[in-house]
Amino acid sequence: MDQSLSALLEESSARHDHLCPRQILGVRVGLAGAAALGIEVPIDDKSLLVILETDGCFADGVEVATGCTIGHRTLRVEDFGKTAATFVNVATGEALRVAPAANVRQLAYEYVPDEPRHYFAQLSAYQIMPAEELLLTQSVELIRPVAAIVSRAGVRVNCAACGEEIINEREVLSGDQTLCKPCAGDVYYVVDSAIEAEPLSILE
Repeated sequence: MDQSLSALLEESSARHDHLCPRQILGVRVGLAGAAALGIEVPIDDKSLLVILETDGCFADGVEVATGCTIGHRTLRVEDFGKTAATFVNVATGEALRVAPAANVRQLAYEYVPDEPRHYFAQLSAYQIMPAEELLLTQSVELIRPVAAIVSRAGVRVNCAACGEEIINEREVLSGDQTLCKPCAGDVYYVVDSAIEAEPLSILE
């Protein structure tokens, strides 16, 4: 096993106290996606944007391999429940989607034929399988320009309905009003009226 891969897997497993197949896939996908774009990783700038299609162990593997993080706004999650990621060259807009081959679990047994247990066959095989057998890479075009996804730092507006501040150009224009996404109807929560009637004094 390549020493750099070994070190990355060790770093990823330290976050979970164990190593699992999805962490390995995350590291391998991260390395392959960046290499296909010709970007050296781990990055120390904002030249690479990675859009993950799931969270969890896979995400940690990709983060360790690329150096992309949510905090630096170089890593995003669009949760489709898929072990895949799209890699974007921020300067050029070139984008590549990388995912495991559809038959990767079956292929794993060809590399470790003496291991009958599914989990451990994948754990070993995913570390040694050639990238061209392990992964599929597709050239893709982003629906939104990368500049709109990343947005401009320092832009702030207030929602006309709830009054809360909106950053990163995530506001929605509704007629002549500027709204946050929840007030515009794009929500993942509903307000509990009982809690709203008795707001928590978190600053006290």
